[in-house]
Amino acid sequence: MRFVKMHGIGNDYVYVNGFKERVADPVALAMKVADRHLGVGGDGLIMVLPPEPGVAADVRMRMFNADGSESEMCGNGIRCVCKLAHDHGISRANPMRIQTGRGVLTLRYTTNGDGKVAQVTVDMGEPIVEAGRVPVKIGMIPDNSRVVNFSLSEFVRDHAELRQPWADAAGLDRHITCVSMGNPHVMLYCTDAAKIPLELIGPVLEKDVRFPRRINVHFVQVHSPGEVTMRTWERGSGITLACGTGASAVCVAGVLTTRSDRKILAHLPGGDLTLEWKEADGHVYMTGPATEVFTGEWPG
Repeated sequence: MRFVKMHGIGNDYVYVNGFKERVADPVALAMKVADRHLGVGGDGLIMVLPPEPGVAADVRMRMFNADGSESEMCGNGIRCVCKLAHDHGISRANPMRIQTGRGVLTLRYTTNGDGKVAQVTVDMGEPIVEAGRVPVKIGMIPDNSRVVNFSLSEFVRDHAELRQPWADAAGLDRHITCVSMGNPHVMLYCTDAAKIPLELIGPVLEKDVRFPRRINVHFVQVHSPGEVTMRTWERGSGITLACGTGASAVCVAGVLTTRSDRKILAHLPGGDLTLEWKEADGHVYMTGPATEVFTGEWPG
């Protein structure tokens, strides 16, 4: 089976061209190829497939986390799907329409001197902010309400990890804001994101019972209304260098909490993304690079 290793600002996946290759068990394959010691290494597996019958799209994307769980969307991953489709001759459509678990998304791209995709802008669609649709299940919050600047005290009561001294050292604001971009995200703000023990706090919040589909966890440091730094724990993958849907959710959360503007530059460990939550159509737009690292052949 031929594969392509690609990344979007360090959020790396093993990609398979499903127009040419057949994968009988993508869940099992994801766990094997994503292993950074015994496999190719990556945050998971992404399949680039023909659209389902009746769907008006150029290609379809299916993504599997490193633990084999399937996720609805990946913002960095979809930029690489666009690059693979264009550079490997599947589709030259621009804009390109890609079917995802979030629906069909529209992407526009620019090419570099050799005609290959360099930068991609993704229309991430409208954010989902109603608690019941994120989903977040907190007793006193109705499903049709927003979880914005909600006190972390209920979580602190249940998790000793949130009561340790790191919270003060990092200047943690003890409130959460939740947004879905087709997959669920929780944002926490702090004054020093580098001091957050992600490996300790990430899995605690990811698997909290109030998040019935688990959740992606982001700690955000605001430098100015137009600039933030963020660090991420992704459900099913752990600490990652970047999360495109997460950066989009951070953009929305910044507006909802009046911490940042509708257009921001987000610094992630793997690189930068530009996000804009446009008032005109209510959609979030994400712009960033897509990079092919190497191609190879997986046995079997």
